[in-house]
Amino acid sequence: MQTAPARIRPMRAADVPAAERVCDDAFYALDLATTPPSLPAPSRRTPERSATWITRTTRLVESDPGGTWVAEDENGLLGLATSLRREDVWCLASYAVAPGRQGAGIGAALLAAALTHAEGCSRRMVSASTDPRALRRYHRAGFALHPQVHLSGEVDRDRLPRVAGVRPGTAADRPWMDDVDRHHRGGAHAGDHVSLAERGDLVVLDDRGGYAYASPGGVALLAATDVDRARTLLLACLAGAEGTFEIGHVTDANQWAVRVGLDAGLAPYQSGFLGVAGMAPPSPYLHDGALL
Repeated sequence: MQTAPARIRPMRAADVPAAERVCDDAFYALDLATTPPSLPAPSRRTPERSATWITRTTRLVESDPGGTWVAEDENGLLGLATSLRREDVWCLASYAVAPGRQGAGIGAALLAAALTHAEGCSRRMVSASTDPRALRRYHRAGFALHPQVHLSGEVDRDRLPRVAGVRPGTAADRPWMDDVDRHHRGGAHAGDHVSLAERGDLVVLDDRGGYAYASPGGVALLAATDVDRARTLLLACLAGAEGTFEIGHVTDANQWAVRVGLDAGLAPYQSGFLGVAGMAPPSPYLHDGALL
């Protein structure tokens, strides 16, 4: 029996829980197919991560209604694409098609819909998986693809030098933090700081030379005005590690972060790509996978 064609329409707040399930299914299936045996076995999102995804995506439906889309047929949701534009930069936040429905043009249609939200932005960013179908779509859409490294493991505290000039941040720091972001990517994080603060505690440099969101388990985002300041921030984040610590989304332009991670005893492996158009990979800058 012929499969009914998918319909592409704007995402609504009521769609978000079902979209989260589609997204989790798609990425879990991809991880099962692509994770090397030497790495830990893939797992589904925890309830906490699912709740974070739902909260963040609901905010994007409200703030960027022109950038959030779903595909559906008579049986329900088949795929999604969520994106945001902040000043001169457009970012693809989430993009997935349900397992078993891929390869039928649904992903291409969703990406085309999301890219209408990028009109007028000279800079574009996407954090991509290793899915070759998605990578081909990004390439055709004009993105240059830069491999990313992920570092993970227990921190060897004896290797960490002491750092100074770092303090907890507050919402009052956001204006100058947004200026750092404008320099790196052409747009402030603005209201997205609310979602980033749910990923980790804000730490900043006393001289306003950089900031990071970090938890005992990893760094969500780090931006600094130069490499020395970025290194200081990352060392401060590593000092608060508990158990396994993750440094993700490290492009070749951020080799300083690879060196810091290796010196701290973490192990590196290749993890997806950063796609950019109209810009080079930001540095010194470790992006958030969704809000970039």
